[in-house]
Amino acid sequence: MLWILLTAAAAPLQVARNALQRGLVGDAGPWGATLVRFLFGLPFSLAIFAAVALATPGAAPHFSAGYLVAVVIGALSQVGATAALLVAMRRAGFAVATVMQQSSLPLSAVFGWLALGDRIGTHAWAGIAATTVGLGILSWPRRDQLEGAGFGSLLGLASGAAFAVALNAVRQAGRALEPHHPIYSATASVCVAQAIQTAILLAALAVLRPASLLAVARSWRPSLGAGFFGAAASACWFGALALAPAGPVRAVGVIEAPIAAVAGRRLFRERLSPRQLAGGALAAVGVVVTALG
Repeated sequence: MLWILLTAAAAPLQVARNALQRGLVGDAGPWGATLVRFLFGLPFSLAIFAAVALATPGAAPHFSAGYLVAVVIGALSQVGATAALLVAMRRAGFAVATVMQQSSLPLSAVFGWLALGDRIGTHAWAGIAATTVGLGILSWPRRDQLEGAGFGSLLGLASGAAFAVALNAVRQAGRALEPHHPIYSATASVCVAQAIQTAILLAALAVLRPASLLAVARSWRPSLGAGFFGAAASACWFGALALAPAGPVRAVGVIEAPIAAVAGRRLFRERLSPRQLAGGALAAVGVVVTALG
């Protein structure tokens, strides 16, 4: 039952990280705020991996071309997904963007079916259909929000798609590195991915937007908090995925949606309309049915 506790812990940690990152978008921009997740999270991820390595003396990692390709794809997909999510939070709202991000589970199922030949049962397809309808209801903006929320909702969907790719790639990388010690492999892959992400974003911002780097440096205190919560959430997510299939883990992870709704209302004074609540509830039900199917 440890995977349930890890998933339940990951959800509020991820909401806390998203909330801290959202507050940084204004000064640092979406790419600067994205850098925060990886730059300030890397030391904590390394510390977590060090603890796991000490507890796994028999691990024998195997670095291969397949592992490198998988971890690079996962790293780049996660960068794009995080940036899209942060912009979506500002356009469509914190809670709406977070629920839209839950599309990563049905999109992961579709990706696995099309690209990897995964067999998906009737219940899972029913869940995918319910999630799609719920996301459509949720993303349809009010008349006074036609310009902003519609685009923000699309970004939320794009974030979910990118996270679906990242999830599959990082899990594949973990299997290639050390299949006999999954938690060791998962935490090691998180460190490698975050190092790649940090290097790419630092180089790109240094050339294209040096002002964003200065903004990140000035806001190091909240950035440190975002890094800590991000590293802790990633460790919990990948630890849970190492102990149980992705479907049940993502199903339990749906508790992130109501937590995000409460956080959005308390921190950012956001309120969901009855239509948005109905769409979010239907999307959440669809995600659960997809996972259990």
